[in-house]
Amino acid sequence: MAMEKTYPMTQAGKEKLEQELEYLKTVRRKEVVERIKIARSFGDLSENSEYDAAKDEQAFVEGRVTQIENMIRNAVIIEENAETSSVVTLGKSVTFVELPDGEEETYTIVGSAEADPFEGKISNDSPIARSVLGKQIGDEVIVQTPGGDMKVKIVSVK
Repeated sequence: MAMEKTYPMTQAGKEKLEQELEYLKTVRRKEVVERIKIARSFGDLSENSEYDAAKDEQAFVEGRVTQIENMIRNAVIIEENAETSSVVTLGKSVTFVELPDGEEETYTIVGSAEADPFEGKISNDSPIARSVLGKQIGDEVIVQTPGGDMKVKIVSVK
C-alpha cells in the first residue's frame, strides 16, 4: 500500500481548512442542492444549462470537501519553536535580497496546503523555498526559476 502524502501546515492553517470544510458542508452543499432543485423544475434536463452548471458546481464542492478532508487527516503541524535560529526552516519568514540589484523580498515558508503568494506565504515545494531551506543568514543562494536562475542573499530569518 502506498504511503499517503503528508501536508505540513501551521496550526492556524489547519484551523482555516477546518473552517472552510465546515462552510462547504453546512452552507455550500445546501445552496447547490437548492440550485439543482430549481434547475430540475425548468423541465427537460438534456438541454438544461442551469442544471448542468449546478451539477458541475456540486462536483466541484464535493471534490473540494474530499481534498480538504484528506489534507486535514494527513496534516503535520509545524511546531513554532521559540528559538531564534538563523536557519531557514518550514514555518519561518525569510527575507532575502536579489543580487545584484538589491530588491528585497520576504516570504513565509509553509506547506502547500496553506500557500498563498499574495499573502507572502510560499509552498515548501516552490523553487524559492527549496533553494533557501536549510540555509542561514548571510548565505548566497542560486534559485532556479522557470524564468532563469536568480542569485539571492538571505538577510533575515524570523
